[in-house]
Amino acid sequence: MLGILFNDKECKELNYLLRKELDEMLYDLRDHRLEKGMKINISSRYKVVFRMYARLATPKELSKYVINQTYRPCE
Repeated sequence: MLGILFNDKECKELNYLLRKELDEMLYDLRDHRLEKGMKINISSRYKVVFRMYARLATPKELSKYVINQTYRPCE
């Protein structure tokens, strides 16, 4: 495990970067032109970034990025 100390400004910037990355990945997962293998890779990366964002975000902010379990981006 790695620990990092951020000041308030850096924490806000990291929060912003993670949100934008999650938005981009959600957009890509909804794109029907992408191949199944690419969507699987994006989905696994999404899970990692989502867990990082969960450490900074409030539950209300986090709920915007929860993917429904029945949603299958790879099909």
